[in-house]
Amino acid sequence: MVLHYNMVQYSNWMLRQHRQVCNKKVCVIDWFNIYCHLCVHVQVSTKMMDKYVREEPMIRGPNFLVRLRSHTVFENTAIKLFCTIEGFPMPIQQTVATSLILISLCVPLLCLSAAMLPKIQYTKINITFVETFGPVFASEGGSATLSATMTLNPNLANLQPEAQWYRDDTRLFDSKWVKIDTGRGVTTLTLPNLYKDDEGLYTLRMVTKGGTAEHSAFVSVADGPPPVPAAPGAPMDIKIHDANRDYVIVSWKPPNTTTEGPILGYFVDKCEVGTENWTQCNDHPIKICKYPVSGLFEGHSYYFRVRAVNSHGISKPSRMSEPIAALDPTEFERLHAKKLGGKLDVVSYHDEVEADGKPPGVPSGMYASETDRTYVVLSWKAPAYSSTAPMWYYIEKCLLDSGAWQRVNTQVPIRSPRYAVFDLAEGKQYKFRVSSANIYGTSEPSEPTGPIETQELKGVPSAPGQVIATRETDNSVLIQWAPPKEPNNLIGYYIDQCVKGSKDWTSANHKPHRNTKFVVSGLTKGETYVFRVQAINELGLSDESQESAPLTVKAALTSPSAPYDVALLNCDGHSMVLNWKKPLRSGGAPIKEYYVDKRRSGTTMWREVHIPPLTERLYKVEDLKEGATYQFQVYAANLAGLGPASKHSADFTCEAWTMPEPGPGYDLSFCEVRDSSVVVEWQKPVYTGSGPITGYHVEYAKKGSSDWTTANETAVSHRFLKVTGLEVGTSYVFRTRAVNAAGVGMASMASDSVTAKAVEGAQEVSCVVDEKSGDIVLSFEACQMNEGSQFIWKKDYKEITDFSKGVVIKTEGSHSKLIFKNADKEDFGTYSVSVTNTEGVSSSYTISAEELAKMLALSYDIRHPIIPLKSELAYKILERGRMRFWLQAEEISSHVTYKFFANNKELIHIPKMGHNVSTGIIEFIMDHFTEENEGTFTCQITDGGGKAQSSLVLIGDETLSLSLWLLFTPGPHFSEFLSLQVGDDCSVTLICKVNTDTLFKNNTSPCVHIQEICVPCVPLFLLQFSLKTTGVYKATISDDRGKDMSQIDISGKSKSSAAELVINCTVIEPMEKDKGLYSIVITDPENSHKRTLDLSGDVYEKAFVVGGLPDVVTIMEKKTLSLTCTVCGDPKPQVSWLKNGAEYVVSLDQGKFASLTIKGVTMEDSGRYTMIVQNKYGGESVDIVVSVYRHGEKIPEAKPALTPKTIIPPKLPIEIPQPKTQAAPAPAPSAPSPAPPRAAPGRGVKSPTPTRRK
Repeated sequence: MVLHYNMVQYSNWMLRQHRQVCNKKVCVIDWFNIYCHLCVHVQVSTKMMDKYVREEPMIRGPNFLVRLRSHTVFENTAIKLFCTIEGFPMPIQQTVATSLILISLCVPLLCLSAAMLPKIQYTKINITFVETFGPVFASEGGSATLSATMTLNPNLANLQPEAQWYRDDTRLFDSKWVKIDTGRGVTTLTLPNLYKDDEGLYTLRMVTKGGTAEHSAFVSVADGPPPVPAAPGAPMDIKIHDANRDYVIVSWKPPNTTTEGPILGYFVDKCEVGTENWTQCNDHPIKICKYPVSGLFEGHSYYFRVRAVNSHGISKPSRMSEPIAALDPTEFERLHAKKLGGKLDVVSYHDEVEADGKPPGVPSGMYASETDRTYVVLSWKAPAYSSTAPMWYYIEKCLLDSGAWQRVNTQVPIRSPRYAVFDLAEGKQYKFRVSSANIYGTSEPSEPTGPIETQELKGVPSAPGQVIATRETDNSVLIQWAPPKEPNNLIGYYIDQCVKGSKDWTSANHKPHRNTKFVVSGLTKGETYVFRVQAINELGLSDESQESAPLTVKAALTSPSAPYDVALLNCDGHSMVLNWKKPLRSGGAPIKEYYVDKRRSGTTMWREVHIPPLTERLYKVEDLKEGATYQFQVYAANLAGLGPASKHSADFTCEAWTMPEPGPGYDLSFCEVRDSSVVVEWQKPVYTGSGPITGYHVEYAKKGSSDWTTANETAVSHRFLKVTGLEVGTSYVFRTRAVNAAGVGMASMASDSVTAKAVEGAQEVSCVVDEKSGDIVLSFEACQMNEGSQFIWKKDYKEITDFSKGVVIKTEGSHSKLIFKNADKEDFGTYSVSVTNTEGVSSSYTISAEELAKMLALSYDIRHPIIPLKSELAYKILERGRMRFWLQAEEISSHVTYKFFANNKELIHIPKMGHNVSTGIIEFIMDHFTEENEGTFTCQITDGGGKAQSSLVLIGDETLSLSLWLLFTPGPHFSEFLSLQVGDDCSVTLICKVNTDTLFKNNTSPCVHIQEICVPCVPLFLLQFSLKTTGVYKATISDDRGKDMSQIDISGKSKSSAAELVINCTVIEPMEKDKGLYSIVITDPENSHKRTLDLSGDVYEKAFVVGGLPDVVTIMEKKTLSLTCTVCGDPKPQVSWLKNGAEYVVSLDQGKFASLTIKGVTMEDSGRYTMIVQNKYGGESVDIVVSVYRHGEKIPEAKPALTPKTIIPPKLPIEIPQPKTQAAPAPAPSAPSPAPPRAAPGRGVKSPTPTRRK
């Protein structure tokens, strides 16, 4: 009850104090803390009473509640031993000594003191980064994630490393802009909303008490899309300086303007915390990167941001600053505490303590804490003051040596001993003093400060010095430069890059860099660049430095990493055969040499086992002591020097191997890694056991597992195997076992792990037959190519080195071809290709024997093509009895060759033989063509690998005989008879041609007469053709050897005159709709003339072959022969085929097509085939020569002796239909006159013709 009463009294007293303080406007009192102190005081008082009341029953002797227990720990690991005891009163401390350590007993918890323990050896945790982050290139507004995966050895659950992230050596923590997540061997840093402030070198440090592992990479953040084109980038790195009751000073860094115009100024914006209302602080752009913002409300918090301005527009705003409160920074210095009793006190300001009314004391120690061009921040020491009346300050300024003091703050009282004086002249010297005041008066001024000079604007920095670029990696370059001679408050540097030969400069960094070294990342390997640097301060950017010398991006040479996995392959009791794996990193140059050291197990001295360096990864160590145990280590070297030593091998005992099974294989490698398969290759064991090796087994296991699975139950004889059925994205290790008659041998050393995942963009090998050359081509397009990359082609996974059989490898850029010029049936197998210096780019293609046979046949067809012909072999009769034979091919080259045959005999010594490459015409001229030359003429063409053949049969051709007679007739005669031509003006001309051969006797010209109408000479022009000029015109030619005559009837009355109205056209495959009367009407101003022709009758009835059949067919054995042509006739013709004169097959083909098909032709199918097409009105037959040859044989040269088409007479008499009478619209003959056969339209007929002479 007494305690309760006292507590109530104490509470009431505290409430009275609270009211009193509130009336005096005490600003800082933590009533919650006061109440907590009160509760603690009550609890302590209660416990103290309980202690004395219950002390007697608690007396007891010491006792161990928890005793010391045994521990098993790692070597060199710190350990703490604990035990718990009890006893009352407190047991006396005792120290127990043992042979190992001293133990100090404490109560109630017993532990070892640091003085008694040996020196602590922290556990060394080896941290290996499995996956790391690389350089990141992003833009403002995006996001970026940096992640690293690691392994720990040993991995102790209660001793995990701490992940520390840094940006430019500034540690990062979880915030609005940064998210960090760490656990289970993975740490991740996420930047959810990127600004240029986030650019920099990011470093991950995994910290343990035994050491630190770290990894770094650069994150580049480029400007986002501007609000208007060519607007500047946003400023960055907003900082708040000298925050006070009503003002703050804001500073920032300018953006790079490599591709934009110069910055004209900046706008500063503010926003009160808790709102989203941004207001602009300055009306006009300011040109320097610092601005004092005034007019703030005391106690309010604000955000700030900055925007840049150029001639094109305003940039995006910068990232907003951290919130800052407008408070007096010296406010807490004026607080004091008053004891209330015990540990409790009341806090108040010095100037709120009761005192007598008098002015404050004089301030002291005034100085300038910050100077700028137009303002100075002043600080001073407040006087001792204890009054309830408020105190404030007055500041005065004076130009040096002027003596005129001017008060600065006439309207705004200053309550803080810190103030920024604005609107000062640039580069001037001032003195300042301060006075304190209250309602009772003003103190004397303080001692004036010394001369304080405002800064003078010196301009931007001078240009940096020489820029030097040096190689670093395959995609980065180290840039170094000399600082500017006039830094002028230097903020940092911007680095620009440009491909040599272009003027397209881009920014390498988007945030000012402080140091004079910078690593430019994200460059293209093999490309040549130049670099330049600009310095910046708060006024802007300097001039560009001179450009660096051009530098090609390429990794700098370093020494190789250490070899690893030293393995024993054989031992004979006095020597050992060793193998090791090549270094993971070659250092940018090929590894040239290896060095091997040895030592006896248990010793520390290494000895080199050979003087000359090794070039292979297989070495036999000689002169070993039988039964001794050895360890080995290996070094690798390249042009840059010697790399570190490998981890020493396991203990190898020098004892001879006598087991009958084979030893281990070695050098396991991988290619053709896909999502569910991988091809494994290896080398055969050095130790073969008691007999030859007959096969191999491949085993695999998931990484980190010892559960091995055999990939092939049946041993394979070759040293490669495609392992299938893998899980995509899973890592595996492989090993091999050799087999001989004694059994399965030792397992090889496990391979490096490989992940079953295809390389992005991986392509496969394709196999085609070239359409032009007929070569068999294996083609591969690499999805990755690096400097020094080469294509390695293999057959059955053995590198192809023998090119004597016409195998050619052609590589252009990222495309490589394996070409078989002379492939044969033994070239089937698996062909693989791999690309060195890549992430395992490889592929293969298996050519089976069946596929190879098909490709060989296609290749033969391509290499022995048929040259297409535009026109078959034809003839033309020339003067003097000469005959021109010619044909036209679609295309020929200048290397074309050809032969002509007449009746199966090659025509040799033909002077007038030639060809025209542009037109494709091949021809020869026979000077004297007689009846003895009649028969079959054939032309065979060879152009490259192509061939063609065409034949012409000249037997019993009446037109040919007549022409030849005319050419060999003695005496004068007409080579062209009378004919008429109608000009564009409707004039009619009669023309004939007289033979001017040298057969004319005594070189006398013949006399030509055109009779019927007096015509003086040839040609005869009839300018007005009418009925008066119609009639029969006759021309004669004569000399003393004889005469010749030609006439033409143009009267319109004789039958011969109708020849002019014959329809000179050809109807191919006439159809029923084409039947009918065809008319032509000739009209002059007075009359109209009409002629009509009836197209019907036997033209639709007689059976004939329209076309489509060749003269000669040459075909390879086992191919399919198809002979197809078009036939016409009504009724439907019957088609028969004969072979060598004997009936072969009879077919009634549907429609207008007839065909003969023989599948899988043999040598017996060679011969002469005859197709007969006929109906009751007649028909015709056509011969085709078929020649079959075997595969691989030379194509036979066909020498056909063909017969012309044979006309088959009708089986029944044919009634020739008479033309029907049709009325003409104008006077004209009542019936048309059909043209006589073989009469050319518009041509005269020679009459009479003399007897043909031989």
